[in-house]
Amino acid sequence: MAKTVVQEFTKGLWAEIPPFRLVLGLCPVLAVTKTVENGVGMGIATTFVLVCSNILISLLRNVIPKNVRIACFIVVIATFVIVVELVMQAFAYPLFLKLGIFIPLIVVNCIVLGRAEAFAAKNGVVSSFADGLGIGIGFTLSLTALSIFREVLGSGTFTIPISSVSVPVFGPSFQPFNFLVEAPGAFVCLGLMLCVMNMLGKK
Repeated sequence: MAKTVVQEFTKGLWAEIPPFRLVLGLCPVLAVTKTVENGVGMGIATTFVLVCSNILISLLRNVIPKNVRIACFIVVIATFVIVVELVMQAFAYPLFLKLGIFIPLIVVNCIVLGRAEAFAAKNGVVSSFADGLGIGIGFTLSLTALSIFREVLGSGTFTIPISSVSVPVFGPSFQPFNFLVEAPGAFVCLGLMLCVMNMLGKK
Protein backbone atom coordinates (compact mmCIF):
# COMPACT_ATOMS: atom_id res chain seq x y z
CA MET A 1 0.00 0.00 0.00
CA ALA A 2 2.74 2.44 1.02
CA LYS A 3 4.74 1.61 -2.10
CA THR A 4 1.70 2.25 -4.29
CA VAL A 5 1.04 5.61 -2.64
CA VAL A 6 4.66 6.65 -3.14
CA GLN A 7 4.47 5.64 -6.81
CA GLU A 8 1.28 7.65 -7.30
CA PHE A 9 2.98 10.69 -5.78
CA THR A 10 6.33 10.47 -7.59
CA LYS A 11 4.85 9.87 -11.06
CA GLY A 12 3.69 13.49 -11.12
CA LEU A 13 7.22 14.72 -10.47
CA TRP A 14 8.70 13.18 -13.63
CA ALA A 15 6.93 10.37 -15.53
CA GLU A 16 3.64 12.29 -15.81
CA ILE A 17 4.78 15.82 -15.02
CA PRO A 18 2.46 18.36 -16.59
CA PRO A 19 2.80 20.10 -18.97
CA PHE A 20 6.02 18.55 -20.23
CA ARG A 21 4.84 14.91 -20.24
CA LEU A 22 1.04 15.00 -20.29
CA VAL A 23 1.06 18.24 -22.33
CA LEU A 24 -2.00 19.51 -20.45
CA GLY A 25 -2.82 22.86 -18.85
CA LEU A 26 -0.82 24.81 -21.40
CA CYS A 27 -2.99 27.95 -21.25
CA PRO A 28 -1.79 29.12 -17.79
CA VAL A 29 1.70 27.84 -18.53
CA LEU A 30 1.99 30.21 -21.48
CA ALA A 31 0.11 33.13 -19.95
CA VAL A 32 1.28 33.56 -16.34
CA THR A 33 4.96 32.64 -16.49
CA LYS A 34 6.33 36.13 -17.13
CA THR A 35 7.53 36.30 -13.52
CA VAL A 36 8.51 33.70 -10.94
CA GLU A 37 5.94 35.05 -8.50
CA ASN A 38 3.11 34.48 -10.97
CA GLY A 39 4.28 30.97 -11.80
CA VAL A 40 4.62 29.88 -8.18
CA GLY A 41 1.31 31.48 -7.20
CA MET A 42 -0.58 29.80 -10.04
CA GLY A 43 1.06 26.48 -9.26
CA ILE A 44 0.13 26.57 -5.57
CA ALA A 45 -3.47 27.61 -6.35
CA THR A 46 -3.86 24.77 -8.86
CA THR A 47 -2.28 22.27 -6.46
CA PHE A 48 -4.75 23.19 -3.71
CA VAL A 49 -7.73 22.75 -6.04
CA LEU A 50 -6.31 19.53 -7.46
CA VAL A 51 -5.68 17.91 -4.07
CA CYS A 52 -8.99 18.95 -2.50
CA SER A 53 -11.11 18.01 -5.52
CA ASN A 54 -9.35 14.65 -5.83
CA ILE A 55 -10.08 13.84 -2.18
CA LEU A 56 -13.74 14.86 -2.31
CA ILE A 57 -14.44 13.16 -5.64
CA SER A 58 -12.79 9.98 -4.37
CA LEU A 59 -15.03 10.08 -1.29
CA LEU A 60 -18.13 10.58 -3.43
CA ARG A 61 -17.19 8.28 -6.31
CA ASN A 62 -19.77 5.65 -5.38
CA VAL A 63 -22.50 8.27 -4.89
CA ILE A 64 -22.11 10.39 -8.04
CA PRO A 65 -24.27 9.03 -10.93
CA LYS A 66 -22.11 8.08 -13.91
CA ASN A 67 -24.27 9.91 -16.46
CA VAL A 68 -23.77 13.29 -14.71
CA ARG A 69 -20.29 12.72 -13.30
CA ILE A 70 -18.56 15.43 -15.37
CA ALA A 71 -21.04 18.07 -14.25
CA CYS A 72 -20.60 16.96 -10.64
CA PHE A 73 -16.82 17.06 -10.98
CA ILE A 74 -16.99 20.63 -12.29
CA VAL A 75 -19.20 21.69 -9.38
CA VAL A 76 -16.71 20.22 -6.90
CA ILE A 77 -13.74 21.84 -8.63
CA ALA A 78 -15.52 25.20 -8.91
CA THR A 79 -16.20 25.14 -5.16
CA PHE A 80 -12.51 24.89 -4.34
CA VAL A 81 -11.63 27.49 -6.97
CA ILE A 82 -13.95 29.93 -5.20
CA VAL A 83 -12.15 29.14 -1.93
CA VAL A 84 -8.81 29.92 -3.61
CA GLU A 85 -10.17 33.18 -5.02
CA LEU A 86 -11.46 34.36 -1.64
CA VAL A 87 -8.23 33.42 0.16
CA MET A 88 -6.08 35.17 -2.45
CA GLN A 89 -8.25 38.28 -2.34
CA ALA A 90 -7.86 38.36 1.45
CA PHE A 91 -4.16 37.58 1.78
CA ALA A 92 -2.49 38.05 -1.62
CA TYR A 93 -4.58 40.63 -3.44
CA PRO A 94 -1.77 42.05 -5.65
CA LEU A 95 -0.98 38.54 -6.89
CA PHE A 96 -4.68 37.87 -7.42
CA LEU A 97 -4.87 40.93 -9.67
CA LYS A 98 -1.82 39.82 -11.65
CA LEU A 99 -3.16 36.32 -12.28
CA GLY A 100 -6.57 37.74 -13.18
CA ILE A 101 -8.91 35.52 -15.16
CA PHE A 102 -6.60 32.51 -14.92
CA ILE A 103 -7.62 31.79 -11.33
CA PRO A 104 -11.32 31.23 -12.24
CA LEU A 105 -10.17 29.28 -15.31
CA ILE A 106 -8.71 26.59 -13.03
CA VAL A 107 -12.27 25.21 -13.13
CA VAL A 108 -11.75 24.08 -16.72
CA ASN A 109 -8.07 23.23 -16.42
CA CYS A 110 -7.50 19.93 -18.24
CA ILE A 111 -5.18 18.70 -15.50
CA VAL A 112 -7.70 19.08 -12.67
CA LEU A 113 -10.67 17.66 -14.56
CA GLY A 114 -8.51 14.96 -16.10
CA ARG A 115 -7.25 13.67 -12.73
CA ALA A 116 -10.81 13.69 -11.39
CA GLU A 117 -12.07 11.57 -14.29
CA ALA A 118 -9.05 9.33 -14.83
CA PHE A 119 -7.96 8.72 -11.25
CA ALA A 120 -9.97 10.11 -8.32
CA ALA A 121 -13.27 8.65 -9.57
CA LYS A 122 -11.71 5.16 -9.66
CA ASN A 123 -9.38 5.04 -6.64
CA GLY A 124 -9.33 5.45 -2.86
CA VAL A 125 -8.80 8.65 -0.89
CA VAL A 126 -5.15 8.11 0.04
CA SER A 127 -4.08 7.25 -3.50
CA SER A 128 -6.12 10.16 -4.88
CA PHE A 129 -4.47 12.54 -2.42
CA ALA A 130 -1.01 11.31 -3.42
CA ASP A 131 -1.89 11.58 -7.12
CA GLY A 132 -3.23 15.13 -6.77
CA LEU A 133 -0.31 16.30 -4.64
CA GLY A 134 2.30 14.80 -6.96
CA ILE A 135 0.71 16.18 -10.13
CA GLY A 136 0.20 19.56 -8.45
CA ILE A 137 3.80 19.84 -7.29
CA GLY A 138 4.99 18.75 -10.72
CA PHE A 139 2.83 21.43 -12.32
CA THR A 140 4.18 24.04 -9.90
CA LEU A 141 7.77 23.03 -10.66
CA SER A 142 7.05 23.25 -14.39
CA LEU A 143 5.63 26.76 -14.06
CA THR A 144 8.51 27.83 -11.81
CA ALA A 145 11.18 26.52 -14.17
CA LEU A 146 9.60 28.20 -17.18
CA SER A 147 9.08 31.44 -15.21
CA ILE A 148 12.72 31.56 -14.11
CA PHE A 149 13.94 31.05 -17.67
CA ARG A 150 11.61 33.70 -19.12
CA GLU A 151 12.00 36.34 -16.41
CA VAL A 152 15.74 36.07 -15.85
CA LEU A 153 16.64 36.21 -19.55
CA GLY A 154 13.64 38.27 -20.70
CA SER A 155 13.69 40.93 -17.98
CA GLY A 156 17.00 40.45 -16.21
CA THR A 157 15.25 40.16 -12.83
CA PHE A 158 14.05 37.54 -10.37
CA THR A 159 10.78 38.32 -8.59
CA ILE A 160 10.70 36.85 -5.09
CA PRO A 161 7.34 35.12 -4.50
CA ILE A 162 4.91 36.76 -2.03
CA SER A 163 7.16 39.80 -1.47
CA SER A 164 6.80 40.94 -5.14
CA VAL A 165 10.37 42.28 -4.94
CA SER A 166 12.21 42.11 -8.28
CA VAL A 167 15.94 41.53 -7.79
CA PRO A 168 18.31 42.38 -10.70
CA VAL A 169 20.24 39.30 -11.76
CA PHE A 170 22.76 40.81 -14.18
CA GLY A 171 24.73 44.04 -14.31
CA PRO A 172 23.50 47.36 -15.76
CA SER A 173 25.00 46.58 -19.16
CA PHE A 174 22.78 43.50 -19.64
CA GLN A 175 20.34 43.76 -22.53
CA PRO A 176 17.29 41.58 -21.75
CA PHE A 177 15.74 39.40 -24.44
CA ASN A 178 12.33 41.09 -24.36
CA PHE A 179 11.02 38.55 -26.85
CA LEU A 180 10.95 35.91 -24.10
CA VAL A 181 8.36 37.73 -21.98
CA GLU A 182 6.06 38.24 -24.96
CA ALA A 183 3.43 35.74 -26.11
CA PRO A 184 5.55 34.27 -28.95
CA GLY A 185 8.46 33.86 -26.54
CA ALA A 186 6.27 31.74 -24.26
CA PHE A 187 5.68 29.27 -27.10
CA VAL A 188 9.37 29.16 -27.95
CA CYS A 189 10.40 28.57 -24.32
CA LEU A 190 7.78 25.85 -23.88
CA GLY A 191 8.89 24.17 -27.08
CA LEU A 192 12.53 24.18 -25.95
CA MET A 193 11.61 22.70 -22.58
CA LEU A 194 9.48 20.01 -24.24
CA CYS A 195 12.47 19.18 -26.43
CA VAL A 196 14.79 18.91 -23.43
CA MET A 197 12.30 16.74 -21.51
CA ASN A 198 11.90 14.39 -24.48
CA MET A 199 15.67 14.07 -24.86
CA LEU A 200 16.10 13.33 -21.16
CA GLY A 201 13.22 10.87 -21.26
CA LYS A 202 14.78 8.90 -24.11
CA LYS A 203 18.08 8.67 -22.23
